[in-house]
Amino acid sequence: MQFEDGVLQHIDSGNSKIMVAVALIWAVIWSITTHESLPGGSLFGFLFLYLFAVIGGKIMGLIKFPGLPPLPPLLGMLLVGFLLRNIPVITDIVLINVKWGATLRSIALAIILARAGLGLDPKALKKLKGVCFRLSLGPCLIEACTAAVISHFLMHLPWQWGFMLGFVLGAVSPAVVVPSMLVLQAGGYGVDKGVPTLLMAAGSFDDILAITGFNTCLGIAFASGSTLQNVFRGVLEVAVGIATGGLLGLFIRYFPSKDQTHLVWKRAFFIIGLSMFAIFSSMYFNFPGSGGLCTIVLAFLAGLSWSEEKVKVEKIIKVAWEIFQPFLFGLIGAEISVASLDPQTVVTATFILVCFAGFELKERIFIALAWIPKATVQAAIGSVALDTAREQKDKQLEKYGMDVLTIAFLAILITAPIGALIIGLAGPKLLHKTSDTNRESHTYEEREGIEIHGPA
Repeated sequence: MQFEDGVLQHIDSGNSKIMVAVALIWAVIWSITTHESLPGGSLFGFLFLYLFAVIGGKIMGLIKFPGLPPLPPLLGMLLVGFLLRNIPVITDIVLINVKWGATLRSIALAIILARAGLGLDPKALKKLKGVCFRLSLGPCLIEACTAAVISHFLMHLPWQWGFMLGFVLGAVSPAVVVPSMLVLQAGGYGVDKGVPTLLMAAGSFDDILAITGFNTCLGIAFASGSTLQNVFRGVLEVAVGIATGGLLGLFIRYFPSKDQTHLVWKRAFFIIGLSMFAIFSSMYFNFPGSGGLCTIVLAFLAGLSWSEEKVKVEKIIKVAWEIFQPFLFGLIGAEISVASLDPQTVVTATFILVCFAGFELKERIFIALAWIPKATVQAAIGSVALDTAREQKDKQLEKYGMDVLTIAFLAILITAPIGALIIGLAGPKLLHKTSDTNRESHTYEEREGIEIHGPA
């Protein structure tokens, strides 16, 4: 393991800017709120968490292994939140308001789902067709069903909660897969058969399927009535989410009109604003499964007619995601207390994750291994069930929600770094190497961060 040249200077310059900015924000807020911005106050807790989550993410991103992609910064953010929750002295002064924390996570969820919708590439979907669909559908459903069965019998989760957990774990992490594929692609591994492009494209659709399945199970889990009524309600929530997203997507395809100034900023504003509105209003109307699908659909449809401007809109939304990302991962880590961890939950999580190690030989083995890493989607939707249960004020449902969140947390910690290392080490051994990488690299560079990688 080695650090990049000039790491200390980079940390000093980058962190000094962050610290000055946060200090100024704190000073302004303190002049307005006084005690809320002092140790023990809610605003102090969020600012403290945010600052150190950013620093933790930067430090984690600078850790390098020779020939391998850097570790994802989200791991540093997650660990900072976890440490702040479990170090006794700091826990007493860094208090996180539960309702505010849930609100910030929901905002981050809206932004990442908007990025997922804009990141879907209809051309890639049409070109890859069957193989991309099978690669997205097969592993996700297998993992969801396996996790549901194991969690039902070992953790005694109801079936709908088991499948909800399964879909949380079924989503692969583009934040880990994409940089790993770029390293292998640059070395010419798997390029002749398009393995890197396939995995980067299928990863986005895998995430969409997992989010759809999760939202369906979420609606069923919080519905009252018979099993048949609950299933019907879950399907209804999916239909409502898609229909509402379609209408909103068509609306912002043409409004604001193309002749307006600052069009890109206005479109980004409408995407983020409507996405947040969809997430929060679905909770208000007790249709929790509709908001996420609505966001993905409206962003996808809106971007279809924006051509080159879609790239500029995505860059703005990417900046919004980078702002809220430390809140999301820091708050997820801060939800997990060592004292409250159930050993059975930890054992079950480890067992479930080990079950998804691989299937066949060569490229098929590598593709299976590439589906190991879990990160962004788990953090984005892992806490939704817990937040919804808290709104219902049902202690039993809160316990189920905490189980889902805990396993999602452990999944990120276990699979993100291990998955990145396995992909980097297994790629050169399992994939055929070719020296002609220009065409593949050029194709991806044109689309990187724009068309196929989805939420990063």
